Amino acid sequence: MPKRVDHEERRSQIAEALIRVAGRRGLHAVGMRDVAAEAGVSLRLVQYYFETKEKLLFYGLQHLTDRFTARVSARLRAAGPAPGPRATIEALLLASLPTDEESRTFHLLYSSYSILSVTDEALAAQPFIDNPDAAENALTGLLERAQAEGLADPAADARTEAVSLLAMTATMGTSILVGQRTPQSAIAVLDHHLTRIFRPAPHPPAG
Repeated sequence: MPKRVDHEERRSQIAEALIRVAGRRGLHAVGMRDVAAEAGVSLRLVQYYFETKEKLLFYGLQHLTDRFTARVSARLRAAGPAPGPRATIEALLLASLPTDEESRTFHLLYSSYSILSVTDEALAAQPFIDNPDAAENALTGLLERAQAEGLADPAADARTEAVSLLAMTATMGTSILVGQRTPQSAIAVLDHHLTRIFRPAPHPPAG
């Protein structure tokens, strides 16, 4: 009896191969033949599942984004059963800094895709983030919640602070990649700005 093929598992196998090759050589230098060799399958099979390089890149980056979401979830679980707004924001921002091999690959490929899509119409037609404002909206909501709970500066503009934190994290991520700064120094900068926005947690009344 012929072995049943799990098509989603095979697509994930090819996507993982794309991520590995692109992490070593850069997204711009990866071809479908390279990915096939890395995955240990034929070029014909890669073409069967993805048809074009653009579709392969799109799927691979979605796969990478799913892994990033899992990293954030793991950080939130580690923060306790009910992490507050600051701990949640820290989990979101720190997960995107290239502090290990997986997060380095995520930052590198995310940045590469964004740059390539500026001049590649086929890539631009398939943005791999369905809602590009999702992170900004999430951080804004968390900051507004913190303000309502008396945990953050009420005079701060939550939207502006959210944009600033995301932009700063992205820029520092690139500076880590090129060796301009260490992950530890980037984390210290983020902590400085979060401390500026957030107030110390109130102490419970003495019994």
